[in-house]
Amino acid sequence: MTLSRLPLGYCTNVHPAQTVAGVVEGLDRFTVPVQRRVGRPVAAGLWLARPVVDEILATPDGITRLAAELQRRGLTTYTLNAFPYGDFHAARVKEQVYRPDWTTPEREAYTLQCAAILAGLLPAGEDGSVSTLPIGFKGFNPPPDFTAAAERLTAVAVGLARLKDETGRAVRIAIEPEPFCLLETTDEAVAFFDKLWQTAAHRGAETAVREYIGLCYDVCHQAVLFEDQATSVRALDRTGIRINKVQVSCAIHLERPGENSAGRDALRRYVEPRYLHQTYAKLEDGRVVKAVDLTEGVLANPGAEFLAADAWRVHFHVPVNADRLGPLATTRPDVKAALDAIAGLSYAPHLEVETYTWEVMPGDGPPDVVAGLTAEIEATQRILTPA
Repeated sequence: MTLSRLPLGYCTNVHPAQTVAGVVEGLDRFTVPVQRRVGRPVAAGLWLARPVVDEILATPDGITRLAAELQRRGLTTYTLNAFPYGDFHAARVKEQVYRPDWTTPEREAYTLQCAAILAGLLPAGEDGSVSTLPIGFKGFNPPPDFTAAAERLTAVAVGLARLKDETGRAVRIAIEPEPFCLLETTDEAVAFFDKLWQTAAHRGAETAVREYIGLCYDVCHQAVLFEDQATSVRALDRTGIRINKVQVSCAIHLERPGENSAGRDALRRYVEPRYLHQTYAKLEDGRVVKAVDLTEGVLANPGAEFLAADAWRVHFHVPVNADRLGPLATTRPDVKAALDAIAGLSYAPHLEVETYTWEVMPGDGPPDVVAGLTAEIEATQRILTPA
């Protein structure tokens, strides 16, 4: 199976970087060695935090300079991750990663600036993609307003059409559904895009929105929800929602939690203070119940429904080449199912591996991130191009 002619890569949000120098240091410390080990071109799916974007745009020829740094290292960039806005490696990120949300001018401006930077980094003749958050977080009170978000995204689409006219480069937005967010399920994504298209039509911008606003399909996220990957991909395609980007990622899976005390004990090693690890349980009757985060409290007193569930899945990105983590399983089978379904589309979305949790992964010492990323890329490449 070959989905894209572009080099497979990984998302650099795994590397802390609040300056351009920090971004380049991450490329030298991790990305270049990964490319050397893989033995083929590797794409750097850049994460450029708000301060990095400000620095690039405030520096004369800042985009050209970053492009030159990539070129000197033989690295390709065709997609950015503009989901995390601030410090994604702060001591506590959790729900703050969903701020600013898509009702705010800050999110609109940052996304358009990321797109303008990417237009200057793209390989000749290639389109770009910029992934972003799923409108906002359901746990906020009040939650972000869909109508205001649709207006913002319509304005972004118009800006991206203008960018294409000015640069000749098409850069598309990829909204990334995620557990416990305003867009988490495929059905919620379909409903929102219907509203978005209606809003765009009222503004005379439906053509731009349909061209430049689509989805980032994160395999881990849909697996946590217990969605069938092929069904989800087909539903999006049937509705006319373009998948602009696919993040190849795995979640934790625990079978029969009520009978698997060793598995529940193993999950305690994944309780950590930085990122949100939404935890979902599928019941025998097909219903799915959820907890906003994996905590000691959830594990100590999960409740009758959670204990009686057929399985738990946890939004903790684990290596995509791992079938098991001790007594825990992973959702690795979903990766192949999703990629098989994506291969049936009439176009080729951008692909990247996204395991950003290496720093918080349980273990006896610091992880060998270069070895881990290399193994993930090679395992994914074997799915894409089987012998």
